Amino acid sequence: MPESTGERLIEVAQKEKKLVMEKADLLAIFDREQRIEVQFPDEIREDTGRVIRSRSVVEPSGFIGYSALDEDCVEAEIDAQVAYFANLGIPFEWKVYDHDRPADLRQRLAARGFVIEEPEALLVLDMEHAPDIFASAELPDTIQRVTDAAGVDGVIRMKEEVWQDSRDGLRERLLHDLENTPDLLSVFAVVVDGRTVSAAWVYFHPPSQFASLWGGSTLAAYRGRGYYTALLVARAREARQRGFRFLTVDASPMSRPILEKFGFQFLGFSTPCRWSPAKD
Repeated sequence: MPESTGERLIEVAQKEKKLVMEKADLLAIFDREQRIEVQFPDEIREDTGRVIRSRSVVEPSGFIGYSALDEDCVEAEIDAQVAYFANLGIPFEWKVYDHDRPADLRQRLAARGFVIEEPEALLVLDMEHAPDIFASAELPDTIQRVTDAAGVDGVIRMKEEVWQDSRDGLRERLLHDLENTPDLLSVFAVVVDGRTVSAAWVYFHPPSQFASLWGGSTLAAYRGRGYYTALLVARAREARQRGFRFLTVDASPMSRPILEKFGFQFLGFSTPCRWSPAKD
């Protein structure tokens, strides 16, 4: 898909924008289905009453995606979660959203030794009001579905070249999920001359109405050819065909404007806050 085609898709999507759900209503649905009730296939989930935490079955890591705290309990709860993961000897991420309480939760985590990373834009697309272009656009034949270890290895080599770091954990997670829950994950790659040059994937979260978008990286030499847009259309099309109403993504500053042109709504920022056990 040449860049001119990608630009035309964005122009058509802009013209086709339709009425959308109110932000507060959409955020409430997102919190309930994607933070409180969601279950990822490679995680062990626990609801303590105040936080919802999980542990990966693939790699030594944990995650807190939802908390219901106030001024009276927040410090004790932070201590309790640090103690829990410290006892396991594994790092964890506490994802804090703009509307989480107390309002200074990020600052309190920083004071407790968490590394506060750059905020990510929470974007959601209501497929009932999505541009028709998601159904009608012609995709390039260079897009392939990844279903085996060889395909995953191609994706990981591309990701490591783009980001200049190891993605062994991602490799293990994708392989685990493709083998054990292939109906909940679809991975797409753009393959040119036998080489994976761009890739992205989508997780499906039944019985929720959401599918979540991940990845979206392209080798520098192959950017500007519309691959990001093509992969977006491929994933949105599959989600719609499967009957999922919403797409959600934590977007980088580079991706956000492209996604918003396709009708994604900005609901606020989420901030990854990471804690790691002290090294001996």
